[in-house]
Amino acid sequence: MTGSLVKLSNAALVDLPGGVSAPTYDRDALTPGIVHIGLGNFHRAHQAWYLHRLMQQGLAQDWAIVGAGVRPYDEAQRLKMAEQDYLTTLIELDPKGTSAEVVGSMIDYVPIVEGNGPLIERMADPAIRIVALTVTEGGYYLDPATKAFDPAHPDMRYDAANLDAPRTAFGAMIAALRRRRDSGAGPFTCQSCDNLPGNGTKLEEVILGLARLADPALADWIAAECSFPNSMVDCIVPATGPRELALVRDFGIDDAVPVTHENFRQWVIEDRFCAGRPPWEEVGATISDDVHAYEAMKLRILNGGHQVIADPAEILGIETIHDTMAHPLIRGLFRKVALEEMAPHVHPVPGMTPEAYVDLIDTRFSNPKIADTVRRVAFDGSSRHTGAVLPVIRDAVAAGTPLAGLALSQALWARMCAGTREDGSEIVPNDPVWGDLVLAARAAKDRPQAWLDQRQFYGALADDAGFAAAFAEALARVWAEGTEAAIRAYLD
Repeated sequence: MTGSLVKLSNAALVDLPGGVSAPTYDRDALTPGIVHIGLGNFHRAHQAWYLHRLMQQGLAQDWAIVGAGVRPYDEAQRLKMAEQDYLTTLIELDPKGTSAEVVGSMIDYVPIVEGNGPLIERMADPAIRIVALTVTEGGYYLDPATKAFDPAHPDMRYDAANLDAPRTAFGAMIAALRRRRDSGAGPFTCQSCDNLPGNGTKLEEVILGLARLADPALADWIAAECSFPNSMVDCIVPATGPRELALVRDFGIDDAVPVTHENFRQWVIEDRFCAGRPPWEEVGATISDDVHAYEAMKLRILNGGHQVIADPAEILGIETIHDTMAHPLIRGLFRKVALEEMAPHVHPVPGMTPEAYVDLIDTRFSNPKIADTVRRVAFDGSSRHTGAVLPVIRDAVAAGTPLAGLALSQALWARMCAGTREDGSEIVPNDPVWGDLVLAARAAKDRPQAWLDQRQFYGALADDAGFAAAFAEALARVWAEGTEAAIRAYLD
């Protein structure tokens, strides 16, 4: 089989199997305009795809992407990408049929070196007008409870004292901006593409907070000259494993880093770019001054909904999200919580009511082609619950609206973090602070308040008598009667 595969590369684009879409633009003529830090699957299926679509129309030829990372494990990804000229095969998993296209909007990848010298140098190049990031919700050095910049984090303290050789993306961005200020090259736009409420605003807080620790005058220059647009990004993109590697081979392509994705994308962007931007609206992105409304709908119902269903699925040993949605009790849990407890705290956006959005997410979660894993969705619950579910609970407490299902979602998270499924099998560590979560979850079996006393997540919610009582009742039922019985009691 291997002999019949086309090894992905620039030279092989003319030999791609029939039906696989290839770049029609001259990749050798592209010039860089964007450095993107965090070259995971999501970026390559989302932001890189939008830019590729522009290039297919003969636009944005001077906005090509230079990939980057700041951790040692990023080097393995860089080497794989370099071997195939930074091309990626995207496989769309539509229930009506599977299709593939090769995306060529990325043209280079900065070598990962301790101290990030090559990355700083690349971002200091005046040709780079946007530095974008997908570093996950938990990668912004925010206090988990307040979501404010944490200047005491060891990485931030290190970068503030070692701005010439920082260890984080944010320190490297500040070091590059210092060079640009000193050389007269001017600022670049700092663009977050992560699932984070007010992601541009949060990025600004981190950059300015760290810059003030290192060089207050530089912080003032960044505040005056740079822009930090908020955005909302949306596309379900599974992790790449043996299944995905087999899929790309079924298309006749040898690609070490293919990406699969659903047949849905959305990108809503504030038009605040201090050094220009590609015309993304020409290929379906929404340019809007009201990103927050889109963002709240997506974060609360999709991201929050993911957490609502993934934790009971993990406890019950269900492996994929579409199989989770095929479980009538879990699907019922999602729909009732989303419609009755989340939707009242979400505003409509042009063309979409919260109720219609629940139906859309139901359909997307149920797509059997995606095979998104429960483990991926449940990963880093300490960031995802605090970012997507707890804000809705706070709104429900303030408004006095129903929250029994939201409380149950927290009880199921606590039960999952006890580290064993109902069949006795182990749930392997799945969170950066897994050890602390396990201790709290096991203590909460007999004293539910032990879970809520994780103030770094719950803050003042731990003191709300109504929420604490609903949580305690739900957790007691989960432990005494089981996950399915607890969900059934809620649904009844």
